[in-house]
Amino acid sequence: MPRLCKPAVSAPEHVITLDETLAFAEEAHAGKPQLPLALRLIRNTGVQKRHIVQPIEKTLQHPGLTERNRIYEAESKNLTPPVIEEALKNADLTARDIDAIIYVSCTGFSMPSLTAWLINNLGFRSDTRQIPIAQLGCAAGGAAVNRAHDFCLAHPGSNVLIVSCELCSLCYQPTADDIGSLLSDGLFGDAVAAAVVRGNGGVGIDLERNASYLIPHTEDWISYAVKDTGFHFQLDRRVPGTMEPLAPVLREFAKDHSWDAGNLDFYIVHAGGPRILDDLAKYLEVDRQVFRHSWATLTEYGNIASAVVLEAARRLFEEETPAQDATGLIAGFGPGITAEMSLGRWSSTDTRELD
Repeated sequence: MPRLCKPAVSAPEHVITLDETLAFAEEAHAGKPQLPLALRLIRNTGVQKRHIVQPIEKTLQHPGLTERNRIYEAESKNLTPPVIEEALKNADLTARDIDAIIYVSCTGFSMPSLTAWLINNLGFRSDTRQIPIAQLGCAAGGAAVNRAHDFCLAHPGSNVLIVSCELCSLCYQPTADDIGSLLSDGLFGDAVAAAVVRGNGGVGIDLERNASYLIPHTEDWISYAVKDTGFHFQLDRRVPGTMEPLAPVLREFAKDHSWDAGNLDFYIVHAGGPRILDDLAKYLEVDRQVFRHSWATLTEYGNIASAVVLEAARRLFEEETPAQDATGLIAGFGPGITAEMSLGRWSSTDTRELD
């Protein structure tokens, strides 16, 4: 059975705290009527610090899309190799053992995908399948786990590497003063993550079932406006309320697997913001503490887009080891509005020994 092994996560060295974020916002947008609301929303995110790929003073200069994308390409090649090396080590594999690479990112663009560079420079086989995912935003972390699951089922015994590179600070728009832009500039952070889904063996989460769901007619609720200055994040005020329609979907998804979504042993959920987590706890009728890994990720890194799911999963692995066969849910939410869901069971048994 395909098994998600322990992820590896890294964040850039530059840090911006909540207090610094508020100070920069007050300085840049002083006197704007929407500033007090934006500052209150930023405080309510619960984000205490974020990591960014450049010093904040340089980020706020905004040199334009061309330069920002150049930085994205250079930094993605700089930041991903050590994380990939650690993820392979966690899975007890080498680059030659990988049959497919799923690369997810929504904060920069390159063609060919970074997968080509990884194959040519990090020792992967030339016949490694390339699966780049660029437009699922924050949902892409869950989607990557699900597509790796699907690949391993279609190609038994295969191993899939997931790589997430999200440099959200390269999308900050320092002159934009709408509420959505001000909030996103205070919420999103940068991180790189990687994990292996093994076709056999290893220790981790056995992936048993996955599904996707799109809330009808919500495709403009989370989006990018692509302009000369880059990607402008657009957020509809209705987005925080999406857990009310999605919670029943999660319940039905688990029920179809003979599980109860409100009575599982662990939850790895995308931390889009505090209301997302609070509402999901409310509608699934669980204690908000079950999302502790997501809360910790949000507090210490901010919303790191597709990397959130992998970072929250890493925290599960580093906590006290779950009991054998402990049941859990993995869920990512993003543009569409899209939910990517997976059910899995903890296993420390090497299936190769059973075979």
